Amino acid sequence: MSFKKDVVLLIKPYYWVNILMSISYIAAKRAPMICNYLWTYLFNQQDQCELDGRETEILFFLLIVVMIRTRKTGSVTMINYLTSSFTYTKIANLGLWFYSDIRLGLIYGALFILVALTLPEPTYSGPDNVVYLRSENGLDEELERDKRVNWVVTFYTVWNPACANFAPIIAELSAEYSLPNLKFGKVDIGRFPSIGQKYHVSDSSFSRQLPTVILFRNGKEVARRPHADAKGKLVKFFFSADNVKAAFDLNNLYKECKENPIKGPKAIASTTEKKKN
Repeated sequence: MSFKKDVVLLIKPYYWVNILMSISYIAAKRAPMICNYLWTYLFNQQDQCELDGRETEILFFLLIVVMIRTRKTGSVTMINYLTSSFTYTKIANLGLWFYSDIRLGLIYGALFILVALTLPEPTYSGPDNVVYLRSENGLDEELERDKRVNWVVTFYTVWNPACANFAPIIAELSAEYSLPNLKFGKVDIGRFPSIGQKYHVSDSSFSRQLPTVILFRNGKEVARRPHADAKGKLVKFFFSADNVKAAFDLNNLYKECKENPIKGPKAIASTTEKKKN
């Protein structure tokens, strides 16, 4: 996703409201008019417009947590970083408001819940051409149906932030590269764990394999990301559109598939249900 698209997305209420909530405490502390009104005028508390040692420690710890978590989720754009950090920054702000005054904490907590209920994260609404494989044998059946079809399959879970961040990227790639002999599929291994076990993709909450993208040619796996090195250690992979294109050589694969279209009865499209994420 380009920087320009990221900036456009920031206009949506979900993002700017959550940004305001994420910086609310430190902004209130550093803005003299707000600070004096809240603590001095409303609650008759003096000398509250400076961060004390405990508050500084909480903010420093928050910075470390956000940096670690955004790296683990594979965030590669501004929007990804923001989305990955909102939960942690808002929880930290909740703690800071309670630490300052329980009444302010209760007000912030109520606002926290209200925003969560009324402003869900925007989902990708553009075109896609993804086949959702919704049965235990769905993937195997498609691979065996016609081995001339190349499949780029994403193994994901609905609860994983990295999978959520990757969803619009794979949707856009599917719209750009799909052909009758080059298809994009998705498998929810949280719903069908046996598929994850068969293809050695862990659905654990501690898994570093989510999402995993596998390229199948002639019904066989030929490449995957993330993959293990010669020592069996998982190699970190950042799931940007450019990285996926390069890792699976999608431009050349698309060119090859387009120059060699499927002919004959097997060219009939699969009836597997398609539905947007």
